[in-house]
Amino acid sequence: MNNRRNIYFFYKNEDRTMEYVKNLHQLAKEQSFTIVDDQKDANIIVSIGGDGTFLQAVRKTNFREDCLYAGISTTGSLSLYCDFHADDTDKMIEAMQNEKVEVRKYPTIEVKVDNNTSFHCLNECSIRSAIIKTFVVDVFIDDLHFETFRGDGLIIATPTGSTAYNKSVRGAVVDPLLPCLQVSELASLNNNRYRTLGSSFILSGDRKLTLKDVRDGNDFPIIGMDNEALSIKNVENIDIRLSEKRIKTVKLKDNSFWEKVKRTFL
Repeated sequence: MNNRRNIYFFYKNEDRTMEYVKNLHQLAKEQSFTIVDDQKDANIIVSIGGDGTFLQAVRKTNFREDCLYAGISTTGSLSLYCDFHADDTDKMIEAMQNEKVEVRKYPTIEVKVDNNTSFHCLNECSIRSAIIKTFVVDVFIDDLHFETFRGDGLIIATPTGSTAYNKSVRGAVVDPLLPCLQVSELASLNNNRYRTLGSSFILSGDRKLTLKDVRDGNDFPIIGMDNEALSIKNVENIDIRLSEKRIKTVKLKDNSFWEKVKRTFL
């Protein structure tokens, strides 16, 4: 990390968090890091909070590929994106001084709405009804019409996002070394008129998933981008594919993805 010395801290302006921020600023200065006020000047972006804060840090800094992201937890335990705890400064110092860190690259997905606006997601993109009513979408894999879905919604997750919303609907946990997308259903209707696969399925990173809205009066879907939501009127077509963007994050040598999964869920 010798060539990465400019740090930008991302955090919520809360009393408890600000105490941690003050201490971390002092620690960074003691280790000869430069604290910058503009994320564009940083080559290390550090989130202080939890996984939600980390997702916001990546999104608000525009999914930068030319810097390293690190998460510092202020909650009771470490999490999937936070390798450090704010109270364990000794571990941070040891990592900085002895360079006991590696760089892991997390895949992202690109979401294009009506062949116009593009968004990126680190965890998942979810499409749900904005009202108490099911909605209908035709699901295409590349140019193949795969199924017509009717239900509450769909979740399209990255491998790292497979442990989040996707897992809560019984989707599979996927190794982030596999470049792929996972599609999971939210309360699908299966009857003589509508038929879906009824289980999560995984697509190669070379595939394109297309969702085409079937007009039935429910034309205001909520599109979730990680932990943000968009309401776009009259959406017709959503294209989702694995992006070429990879987010570089800190990886401690004794803290692999599967060690995190074990610590979090087992």
